[in-house]
Parts: sequence; structure tokens; C-alpha cells
Amino acid sequence: MKPDALRGHLDALLLATLDGAALHGYAIIEALQQRSGGALDLPTGTVYPALRRLERGGLVASEWATVGGRQRRTYRLTSAGRKALAGERTAWREFTTAIDGVLGGGPWPTPA
Repeated sequence: MKPDALRGHLDALLLATLDGAALHGYAIIEALQQRSGGALDLPTGTVYPALRRLERGGLVASEWATVGGRQRRTYRLTSAGRKALAGERTAWREFTTAIDGVLGGGPWPTPA
């Protein structure tokens, strides 16, 4: 996948990954890889700054937890993050519907 394809979508991807579960940073990276069938292999240098930005924006909260015997910072959605994710999902559906209308290969309307 082209790196430019993620531009503007990273925050939504991170919020969606945290929907329903608190995860530490590396687990978020692994979940993105798994859910995307390996297409999304984001470096830690991309994910961690984005998580800190989302936390500053009040969309995620973090706390230290012991995971597998190690201290790790785990992230979870806030209520503002859940609301933002709902908006991102709506915008994504509208966007993909519009793009599919053009790139989907359907019949073109006949000019009047």
C-alpha cells in the first residue's frame, strides 16, 4: 500500500483499533497489521506521536499497566474519542460511496 494512501486517515485507524479494547502501542500496531491483512505495517515512529496527539486532543486516555509482566502505557477511547470515531466512520462511508461511484466501473450516464 502506498504511504500516501494513509494520509488523513491515521487518526481514524487508531481510534477504530481502540474501539472496544484498551491496548498498548505495540498491540495497536499488531492489530492494524492483522485487521488489514498485513497491508498496514506502521512504524512506531508514526504510531506513538499520533497516539500522544490524540491524547492531547482528549480522544484517547492512557495509563500505565502491567502487560505480560512488563509496564506498558495502554490507550483507550474516551467518550469524545467514541464520538469522533462515529463521525469518522460516517465520513468514510460517504467518501467510499462517492469514490466507488467514479472508480467502481459502473455504467456511465448517457448525456441528455
